[in-house]
Amino acid sequence: MKDGQTIGQWLNWDFKTDGDFRIYDKRGNLIYFEDEKRYRAKWEYDSQGKVIYFKNSKGKIIDKRIPEIFIHPNGRKYKLIP
Repeated sequence: MKDGQTIGQWLNWDFKTDGDFRIYDKRGNLIYFEDEKRYRAKWEYDSQGKVIYFKNSKGKIIDKRIPEIFIHPNGRKYKLIP
């Protein structure tokens, strides 16, 4: 993929013929959407199927992911804040 190129553009998706482009995970959850006007959105889900992350091309972001905790070689615990 080239910089600035959407997945639909990369795949040469024909929006007029094939409609909007969607990708689903193995549980049937929509994880990526794109339309012919280049509006894009992506989702992440938890194990119960609840949305924990959403981002779209208009700049809206909802992030309910649990921050990761890691232990630095100095022995201290740090929390990564998204």
